[in-house]
Amino acid sequence: MKTHARVVVIGGGVVGVGTLYHLAKKGWGDVVLIERKELTSGSTWHAAGLLPLFNLSYSVGQIHKYSVKLYDSLEAETGQHVGFKKVSNIRLARTKDRWDEFMYYAGVAETIGVKVNVLTPQQVKDIWPLCETEGLLGAIQHPDDGYIQPADLTQAMAKGARSRGAEIYRNTTVTNIEQKPNGEWVVKTDQGDITCEHVVSATGNFARKTGAMVGLDIPVIPVEHQYIVTEPHPLIRERQAKGLPEMGVLREADSSWYMREENGGLLLGPYEHGAPCCYMDGPSDQSEYELFQEDLDRLAPHIETAITRVPAFGEVGIKKVYNGAIAYTPDGSPIIGPAWDKKNFWLNEGHSFGVTASGGAGWQLAEWIVEGEPSIDMMGVDPRRFGPYATRGYLKTKNEEAYANVFTPHYPDEERSAARPLKRTPVYDRMKDLGAVFGSVYGWERPGWFAPKGYALTKEEINSPDVLTNHNYAPPTDDGRIVEKWSFRRSNYFPFVGEECRNVMNNVAIQDMSAFAKMEVSGPGARDWLESILANKIPKKMGRIALCHLLTPRGGVRAEFTVYEWAPGRFYLVSAGAYERHDHDYLRKLCPTDGSVRLNAITTRFGVLVLAGPNSRKVLQKLTDADLSNEAFPWLSGKEISVGNCTAHALRVNFVGELGWEFHHPIEQQIALFDALMEAGREFGIRPYGIKAMSSLSIEKSYRLVPRELSIEYNAYESGLDRFVHPNKGQFIGRDALVEAKQKGLGWNFVTMEVHGVGDGDSDARGSEPIYHNGQLVGRATNGGYGFRVNKSLALGMVKPEHSAVGTELEIKILGKIFKATVIPESPYDPENKTLRA
Repeated sequence: MKTHARVVVIGGGVVGVGTLYHLAKKGWGDVVLIERKELTSGSTWHAAGLLPLFNLSYSVGQIHKYSVKLYDSLEAETGQHVGFKKVSNIRLARTKDRWDEFMYYAGVAETIGVKVNVLTPQQVKDIWPLCETEGLLGAIQHPDDGYIQPADLTQAMAKGARSRGAEIYRNTTVTNIEQKPNGEWVVKTDQGDITCEHVVSATGNFARKTGAMVGLDIPVIPVEHQYIVTEPHPLIRERQAKGLPEMGVLREADSSWYMREENGGLLLGPYEHGAPCCYMDGPSDQSEYELFQEDLDRLAPHIETAITRVPAFGEVGIKKVYNGAIAYTPDGSPIIGPAWDKKNFWLNEGHSFGVTASGGAGWQLAEWIVEGEPSIDMMGVDPRRFGPYATRGYLKTKNEEAYANVFTPHYPDEERSAARPLKRTPVYDRMKDLGAVFGSVYGWERPGWFAPKGYALTKEEINSPDVLTNHNYAPPTDDGRIVEKWSFRRSNYFPFVGEECRNVMNNVAIQDMSAFAKMEVSGPGARDWLESILANKIPKKMGRIALCHLLTPRGGVRAEFTVYEWAPGRFYLVSAGAYERHDHDYLRKLCPTDGSVRLNAITTRFGVLVLAGPNSRKVLQKLTDADLSNEAFPWLSGKEISVGNCTAHALRVNFVGELGWEFHHPIEQQIALFDALMEAGREFGIRPYGIKAMSSLSIEKSYRLVPRELSIEYNAYESGLDRFVHPNKGQFIGRDALVEAKQKGLGWNFVTMEVHGVGDGDSDARGSEPIYHNGQLVGRATNGGYGFRVNKSLALGMVKPEHSAVGTELEIKILGKIFKATVIPESPYDPENKTLRA
């Protein structure tokens, strides 16, 4: 066995071998894989081998697309049979919400280059004659989809890796992983040690055991998944004898199961409620080709619906029931990318669709390791999207929920209820009493919008369809009222969010944004270091505020920070709450090791309340003796002031485009501060507002978000960040690539659009909708919504430069319907920022 390698991949399932294959394909032949037993002896061996292209996540969609394309060519490349049956995949829709989901997805698919066919019930019957089509609205089909033999696929990628110099060590157990002072890793095994530059953990069900070796609490716990294989059916045998094509993979999403042919019979895979987590402490050291006892009682409702839809399924006996472990994460998407706090330790774990993702995940991870960056936006699968709150008990609850919701409609408004509330700010109960309907970000409870006192939806208004996956509303309040219905269209909260927006514009309003990620940067080298990593200039005058972006070496946008020097040599950095671990991990890994810069994460020490609206100065002046005039306290400045009995750093910034302040205050003073602001604002009509109103207000200002308009796939100039980028200030990360890109010409331009003809029964753009010019695809929406201050449906997007000029007439497809759209100037509300500067 080798004693040195450039990369050691741990785990010989399809995901680990896919990573090895792509590292070797990138030209790194000095790579090895270690597998404790035989290749594919974990979850890979019992996988059903399906290749679903369908996924609403941009990151996962790109990964799956690449995989299916790769598998189609792998046999020709390696000479190894992979058993790829391109029989197509048909997803049935029985409800209007499901059809909306399919139409939304079809738009996402078009923007990433995945072909989707729309089928009528009769066309479904033509392709799947054993399927009863009563009650169907229609279906979508992936013609390039199908299934594959997981073991054969793994062996083909193993052969491809070996042919490029990679080595695979089977029956070799990793006993420990250590990092040397020089940063190299030592992977200790029962067959000897290997020193390497990079380690990739692709250990599936063993992920938490592997993570524990290096002090990581990896947010992965497997869930039991069952599928049934029947005896052969005469009608299927008859079709085979006639040489008729295989009927393909059938998915009745509204009954939460998939079905395909298998050796003349049928294979049924339900996703049921009640499927338990397993291997809570990891499998045993002897685990190999392991299955659990089947539990058909759990599957009974799904079996019944399957027989109704495909009567032939009930006409033959059961041949085998497989019940095996599939790795899951709290949101059901895998974790692919760098581990936090560990240099050159990489994760490729949590794959609930590992066979489908293995090729694309290996491709992007190899890009990341070899080139220093992935080539597609990977924020949807970045391991750092979960924080320290995602511990063992949380994972058990959330992963079981994620499994049960594989086939439920993934509404854009959906807020799943398991393991909530978890992280609450002190004013949580105050907000709840005011009618807050909460969402969750990074474990924090955050008001999404506010329902009127006593408000409730009737059963008729909910109109929950009679299907197994029929949950279309937020959890009831403590007194049993249902106040929010989820939808792909304008839902019941639409008018109430409008009222919140108008109150911000006309009066004064308050918001809790304590979930912001917060870091203090100090030390004698703090200023110079920040200048060297961020694209904007760091304000030279203490108390001034700048919006600064951390770029990739290629000039893409990695993170966005508000930077404020709140004491001499001490800088306060604020970024999106959802990306706390992501943003802070990059700061820590870039931080000098000579002690000249100190980082102190202070997210939970400080709360943030936002006061916004034309009356905000009047409210605040009642509580402070600080001079709040424009001359003494201009826009984009901050200072520590007294607010009533409390102390806060008041920053004159906000994300809604109105006069106002953010109060960054000691968290223990939050209730006192909130009560003082509410009492002082009573005479001015103060009301709270939530994230949904903030989103609408920010779109009217053309404000960008990570990872929507701000992405590693678009350089900072393409995202329209010219005023925040200063290539003349000296070197910073991504500077040279940006200068070169601007000289060559930009590939994309950020635009704001007005969408015409959107009515109450329609949906506003939400992001990922395709944008056309004279019927030709020219871009994609990144965000959108209704602007209540300008009374327009708006969309933000990235389009080809030749279609970005103000006045350009475009089209946008929203839920399958084409709307006219016009490029308009940025910031349709208050383009000169007069209200911000008031």
